[in-house]
Amino acid sequence: MPRALWKGSISFGLVNIPIELHTAVRDHRPRFRMLHAKDKSPVKFQRVCIRDGHPVAWEDLVKGFEYSKGHFVIVTKDDFESAALEKTRTVDIIDFVKAEEIDDRFFETPYYLAPGKGGERAYVLLREAMRHSGRVGIAKFILREAQHLAAVEVIGQAIVLTVMRFADELVDAGQFNLPGESGVRKAELDMAKALVNNLAADWDPSKYTDEYRENLMRVIQAKIKGKHVELKSGAEPREAEVVDLMERLRRSLAQSGGGKARVIKAPARSAKGAHKRRAKSAA
Repeated sequence: MPRALWKGSISFGLVNIPIELHTAVRDHRPRFRMLHAKDKSPVKFQRVCIRDGHPVAWEDLVKGFEYSKGHFVIVTKDDFESAALEKTRTVDIIDFVKAEEIDDRFFETPYYLAPGKGGERAYVLLREAMRHSGRVGIAKFILREAQHLAAVEVIGQAIVLTVMRFADELVDAGQFNLPGESGVRKAELDMAKALVNNLAADWDPSKYTDEYRENLMRVIQAKIKGKHVELKSGAEPREAEVVDLMERLRRSLAQSGGGKARVIKAPARSAKGAHKRRAKSAA
């Protein structure tokens, strides 16, 4: 079994269940080092004082908050400790809410919660109660010195904890002066809906791959072997022009499958955890 990132308990009401926190996603992107072009040696980065231009040792660094341009207040270790919350190891569920009521923009990084020693029966009980209720637990917990908001939901046989953003972290879309529905003609809307239906499909995450990463790794592997790979570049997309919207819709519809729209009935939505979003796949 993989090593846990964090061990503690999940709490709701007076019930406490021992759990372990495990990563639910993988990052396959290649890592790069900065090298000196002349001799291919790795480059070190120094911490340099802007005022005197001299390097600064770690022990001579302090943390500062810039409260106005060029003006800082020093924040010490004691200041951080005085602001810190009690370091508990509890995922404290505050509420159980309907899954479909949560805006996708709140979700960040998913983790698996596995039962700790002796907590298997209680884990299953919580999982099945949440599955049958169709609700998601909203919790708070402390990870890496910071408090986080989190969603606790059931996906398959796992209880998944997803770190969430707080409400004041979301940008209000109203600032962008987004247009309303006025001015949209029925014929245009019908054509656009037909195009959407022609592109309808069942959700299959395995069909969507990172083509850029695959191409980049082909280039890297070839260079390791001293070979050269020349990949075909796609046609440069032309800048969007608002000319004849209906004509563009007709062409798009023809390319996607012809005149008659193929309508695929979408599977029924379930509030058992696999609700409307999956901003980051819990792989």
